[in-house]
Formats: sequence, C-alpha cells, structure tokens
Amino acid sequence: MNSESAEIITAAVLVIGDEILSGRTKDQNIGHIAERLTEIGIDLREVRVVPDDEPVIVDALNALRSRYTYVFTTGGIGPTHDDITADAVAKAFGVGIDHDPRAVALLSEIFPAASLNEARMRMARLPDGSDLIVNTVSKAPGFRIGNVHVMAGVPKIMHAMLDEVLPTLRTGPKVLSETILANAKEGEIGTPLGDIQAAYPSASIGSYPFQNEAGYNTNIVVRSRDPEVLAQAASDVRSMLAAIWESRGQ
Repeated sequence: MNSESAEIITAAVLVIGDEILSGRTKDQNIGHIAERLTEIGIDLREVRVVPDDEPVIVDALNALRSRYTYVFTTGGIGPTHDDITADAVAKAFGVGIDHDPRAVALLSEIFPAASLNEARMRMARLPDGSDLIVNTVSKAPGFRIGNVHVMAGVPKIMHAMLDEVLPTLRTGPKVLSETILANAKEGEIGTPLGDIQAAYPSASIGSYPFQNEAGYNTNIVVRSRDPEVLAQAASDVRSMLAAIWESRGQ
C-alpha cells in the first residue's frame, strides 16, 4: 500500500478550562501534542477550547469523537469542584461513573488513608468501561474510553500521560516536509505559489513571512506523504523563485 492509498489517521484536541479562555493560564499542551502526533503519522485536524460547562463539553466531545480517529482532552480531572471532565465524558458516552478500584489503589500509594478525602477521591472517579492512562509524575491517572483519551492539563503531567498513550495508537504514513528560503516577500510569490499548489493537490504548500536584521523574507514549506510529489513540488518552487530572482537581475 503506497502513501496515497494508506489510511489517514486523524485527531482532535479538546482543551477544557475556564482559565484558558480567560487568559489566566496559557496553554502549553496543544503544540506539544501536535508535534508528537505529526512525528508518528497522525494528522491533528482540529482544536477546540471549551469552558468548564458540562453540556458544552459533552456536545464538543460527541462532535469530535464522531469525526476523528482519536480525541485527546486536556484539563478538568483534578480534585476541585470545577474538575468535571470525567462526568462530562461519562455523559457523552452514556455510561455510569464511580470510584475505580485501580485508581483508588494508585492514589493510596501517595495519600495516607486519613488524607484521602472526598476532594482527592474525585480523581479516582472514572466512567464505566474506562482504561487507565498511567501518570508517572503524580500517580493520579488519566483514562481512555472508546477513541477518547482524557489527560491532565498540567503540562508536565500531560506530557507523561501522552508518552504512555502514543505507543498504543494506530498510525498512518508520515508527512514529509521541505523548507525553502524564498529570498522574496509573500506579495511577490503569492500568485505563482498558488499555481504550484493547484498543480499538486496531494501536497500542502505554505508561506511563512519573517523579519530579521536583513529585512523581510519568507520561508516556503512544502509537505506531502509522497516523496516523489514532495520532490517535484519543491523543484517547481525553486524554479519559480529562480525566475523571480532573474527578473530582478540577481
């Protein structure tokens, strides 16, 4: 099976938390998840950020899990009253939720029985039918149910949970990429770059302007799962740029 016909594995991220929407907390997880998924051949197609509002979480989760191969949620699985992600996931799947003996055992390893209070026990409440996601940082687990992986919002803990999850996922053909320095501004290359993109529908061609001490410039990034398509499209980009440079007398 070649890269054009191989199954494409897709994903979405659902970020949960009023603190993200208010700006109180700056998300540090989306980019990390996107990078790790790209490395193993999974396309991150959508990211949503929702408040700590159960109906909103349920609606978003049901929309995403029906559309993509995998959904990853971050946030809302701690011990406080607004940590409602587990309840929302249970409602989305139409299952019950209770203290999971496996999760309780993990919490018992770090909290003496006398201090394993109601708030901390909230972290052991998992939807029926869930599998645990190991948390090597603070023990309190995440969980997976169906195609949904529920992880912590704290970056260090989320990263550790993701490390546990990645080896369990189906993967597709990896996206290859090549970056070409344009030595031109976006306005100079916009039209011919669009023509090249139209000629290679299975590739993705993007332009990314930047400024440094030499002035304005642009990086062109060509992406494709097919190495031949990548090479041909990149060659056409270089030829286009050479024509622009020649017209300047360079």
